[in-house]
Amino acid sequence: MSEKRKPLLGFMGKLPSGPALGNSGKTHCPSCMGLFQAPRLLPCLHTVCTTCLEQLEPFSVVDIRGGDADTSSEGSLFQELKPPGLRPQTGILCPVCDAQVDLPVGGVKALTIDHLAMNDVMLENLCGEGQGLVCDLCSDRDVEKRCQTCKANLCHFCCQAHRRQKKTTYHTMVDLKDLKGYSRVGKAILCPAHPAEELRLFCELCDQPVCRDCVVGAHREHPCDFTSNVIHKHGDFMRELLKNTQPRVEALGEALAQVKETNSALQQRVEAVAADIRTFSEGYIKAIEEHRDKLLKQLEDIRAQQENSLQLQKAQLEQLLADMRTGVEFTEHLLTSGTDLEILITKGVVVERLTKLNQVEYSARPRVNDKICFSPQQKAGRCRGYEVYGAINTKEVDPAKCVLQGKDLHRAREKQTASFTLLCKDATGESMGRGGDNIQVAVVPKDKKDSPVRTVVQDNKDGTYGVSYTPKEPGIYKVLVCVKEQHVQGSPFTVTVRKRHHSHPGVFHCCTFCSSGGQKTARCACGGTMPGGYLGCGHGHKGHPGRPHWSCCGKFTEKSECTWTGGQSTARSLLRTVAL
Repeated sequence: MSEKRKPLLGFMGKLPSGPALGNSGKTHCPSCMGLFQAPRLLPCLHTVCTTCLEQLEPFSVVDIRGGDADTSSEGSLFQELKPPGLRPQTGILCPVCDAQVDLPVGGVKALTIDHLAMNDVMLENLCGEGQGLVCDLCSDRDVEKRCQTCKANLCHFCCQAHRRQKKTTYHTMVDLKDLKGYSRVGKAILCPAHPAEELRLFCELCDQPVCRDCVVGAHREHPCDFTSNVIHKHGDFMRELLKNTQPRVEALGEALAQVKETNSALQQRVEAVAADIRTFSEGYIKAIEEHRDKLLKQLEDIRAQQENSLQLQKAQLEQLLADMRTGVEFTEHLLTSGTDLEILITKGVVVERLTKLNQVEYSARPRVNDKICFSPQQKAGRCRGYEVYGAINTKEVDPAKCVLQGKDLHRAREKQTASFTLLCKDATGESMGRGGDNIQVAVVPKDKKDSPVRTVVQDNKDGTYGVSYTPKEPGIYKVLVCVKEQHVQGSPFTVTVRKRHHSHPGVFHCCTFCSSGGQKTARCACGGTMPGGYLGCGHGHKGHPGRPHWSCCGKFTEKSECTWTGGQSTARSLLRTVAL
């Protein structure tokens, strides 16, 4: 039915000239290395012989998913699901990638049959002049011909009998050697519940292939259609999933290459630093030799620590990449070489695997860098009574050595920006001299811990960080400053936020006579008066303070806070001078 319509997924009736479809990776079991015998498809998309799987050491697991456990396979299509709940279950490990495989109720034989692999094995047997193929009817003699109508391999005797029977007289018989150029020589896939019927329909409700007897039986009134009519929808869905998976494979490859490149740079850098250390140390006798050995030991520890981190990331990326490639290769092979029915049978396993792989998170950047340097002129203390030089610098900030500075550390004003500076230092107490550290600052009101104040951290790129915040209300605030999730020296500390600073509304002048142009009604908060009806102060007259002051509150300090409240209690401050 599908051979007469336009190929949907790139199916081809015959292969181009060249090697036959399938290679040792598609036709040979990765466990026994022989041709597949009843191959089973595992959830990780690796194919293994049934016998090889039965020889694996099983282990017990607890299935907390109940009836939702992944037991989708040809042998379990019609099994009833047990009610949800905890139940013991048997599992095995994939012999290729060590992935856990939860066996369905029927065991290994209930796993999905890889019909695509069976077809490849058949093709490889045909390349060997039919060696290893036996008659499907008598299971005794070598195969000579194939019935294209029944999809059965027959010996010479059974072929003659096949032609003598009335029902099969007009079946098309083909010599085995004439099938070498074909891409499809597999047998018809029969229904596990009705072995006499071929799976030709697909139940949309149950998401599984069914036969004609199933449609009138267990799947009565279910929406069913021929596989050729529904393959477009399901094939497009799998193709879109494959399209979204392929870029992740490329990204993983690039990330792995970057890790390998960083590992190589780390090795080269370590060797270069070690050479510098040895050259510098040759001029000193025992004291310098001892110092050199200490430096090399420290460098080796750094190399081992960072290389271990890179190796771990490398192994994780390699495993994920291998899993991704397996999924992509299998899906591509399935979509280009599988029949409609094979695609639909394998769809559930493939979709679940690719979906899980696409959800795996990974870091595309190396976890460490090669920023290791040797400073030959840096003092390193004394060794055997001699002052030695030379130190390895990786510049790690030490929260316990960091210092907080600034006049606003413990006091601030409401609705006014307060700021202070964080000076980052290493374990030796020296300034880091660079930025880029993870600084975390939190300003929390004492009585409203669930309403923190927004803070801004400015990296000055020299080892110092400017911190600023604007409290909205007066009160006691708790300030927490952390580097690498550790409190710095002096953190946490409290800040007293007072009411907003009151600016002077008046004039900072020498007297009202000068600042107001001699107005009689101009008053000053200093209390000074002049004869002749003048209410304000003047040079050398009564009440004049003798130095510059504020006309609004009488304070002598220009940058002081104004204490004038604008109330009626201080009559002399009702009128203020205006600057000319």
